[in-house]
Amino acid sequence: MTRPSLQGHSDPTVQPVPASVVEQVDAADTTLSNPKRAVISLGSNLGNRLETLQGAVDALEDTPGVRIRAVSPVYETEPWGVEPGSQPSYFNAVVVLKTTLPPSSLLERAHAIEEAFNRVRDERWGPRTIDVDIVAYADLVSDDPHLTLPHPRAHERAFVLAPWHEVDPEAQLPGRGAVADLLAAVTPAGVEPRADLELRLPE
Repeated sequence: MTRPSLQGHSDPTVQPVPASVVEQVDAADTTLSNPKRAVISLGSNLGNRLETLQGAVDALEDTPGVRIRAVSPVYETEPWGVEPGSQPSYFNAVVVLKTTLPPSSLLERAHAIEEAFNRVRDERWGPRTIDVDIVAYADLVSDDPHLTLPHPRAHERAFVLAPWHEVDPEAQLPGRGAVADLLAAVTPAGVEPRADLELRLPE
């Protein structure tokens, strides 16, 4: 059964998938044959953070050629790289998915979701409504400056490793080793699970 395209999607928060991407995945999307495993990190520290994270999860699932396999618990974390107390705390989560999209198209989709939620890139480490980062794509290791894989700082970020480990305890970060070992080597201070919050796995 072919999934409907996002063109003309009724949800105003979801930006349509570019036509070029739709064309690339429409045929494969009917069966999702030979999909690749990808890991996406989500973060928000402006506006309704939980609602925004859920919107990003829903938008990923609505993407042709993408099937979400797991959504991590929500973690509340102190902002990275800035003075303590200078920004609101983040809600972070990790999504594990299967996709027939190539990495470049998955990145294009991630940026489209950020734009749909009015992400502004005016300062490094600045606050943002939503951050959608590709942490890993299959076993791919690439130093392409447009999309470095795996994410060049994922191995040192507890706010990525902790939710990822919780949803997939056996996970491996390509080129870096077991997520469990990487998590044990970083400082978990300022990264706290929020058992009272939950993201829904799209039906």
